[in-house]
Amino acid sequence: MPRPFASSADLDDKAQTLEVLADGVYALTAEGDPNIGAVEGEDFLVCFEALATPAAARDWLTILRAHTDKPIRYLVLSHYHAVRTLGASAFQAPVVIAHDRTRALIAERGAQDWESEYGRMPRLFKEPATIPGLTWPTLTFSSTLTIDLGGDRGDLDLAYCGRGHTEGDIVAWLPRRRILFAGDLVETQAALYTGDAFHRDWASGTLDHVASFGAETLVGGRGAVAHGRAASRAAITQTRDFLKTMLREVGGARQRGGTLKDAFTAVHAALAPAYGGWPIFEHCLPFDVSRLWDELDGVERPRIWTAERDREVWAQLQD
Repeated sequence: MPRPFASSADLDDKAQTLEVLADGVYALTAEGDPNIGAVEGEDFLVCFEALATPAAARDWLTILRAHTDKPIRYLVLSHYHAVRTLGASAFQAPVVIAHDRTRALIAERGAQDWESEYGRMPRLFKEPATIPGLTWPTLTFSSTLTIDLGGDRGDLDLAYCGRGHTEGDIVAWLPRRRILFAGDLVETQAALYTGDAFHRDWASGTLDHVASFGAETLVGGRGAVAHGRAASRAAITQTRDFLKTMLREVGGARQRGGTLKDAFTAVHAALAPAYGGWPIFEHCLPFDVSRLWDELDGVERPRIWTAERDREVWAQLQD
């Protein structure tokens, strides 16, 4: 019997957990659904990620407002994917920050990504009619950007660590608290989505940069918060291992003269014992392998996913 397409059959609500990581630092996790967070400045808020719809974002803001009534000044988007950006209007943030390349990617492929992700993960798109359109950053940067939080709260440093999950992922670092919001550059006990990735860069220099912060608390894109330096390092290590296993198995299949389906079978067999029970593993893998096959074939930038291409790849790689 064929597997349901992507996460189209995953319709059960996930339990949300709010963690206060330090005074004025918040993270909301949800059993493998996209994580989201916020940091208090002296008299304002910085929110990190926007969820898939304004209706979903308003639910998060209701939880946050039980802890702080400070006005939202900044909304930081780690990358361009629809489930991270399309809820932005609910925040009414005067400044929406992203990387230069994220803005370019929204212009290039934001509409197709919206349609693609809605088809793959309909449950995340609560009340999709509330989405007013694509989210456009109002402030972008290429390397680093620092937000002075005011008073004695120190800085929030935004940084581009290199190509990884997409061309334009950024992280948010609180040096005084040693807390890192890593976006989807790191997952904590959740499978990686690499359908728009640069696997070789990500597995090497990009994760080296992420590790260099020496985080003592790490909020990945999905999964539980990693508490402590050892757990934070372990989250980065597992992310790197997932990528290196994919590179080894897809590269091996190509060297043997195999097909894309052969590569998918090899990757699935290699990853499933350690990662197969993690959220969205079966969902991600066909798209992951398809992108890596292209990358090793010399396709430098990821091909744009459309709803039609999603279904074609899924059908091609199922048993």
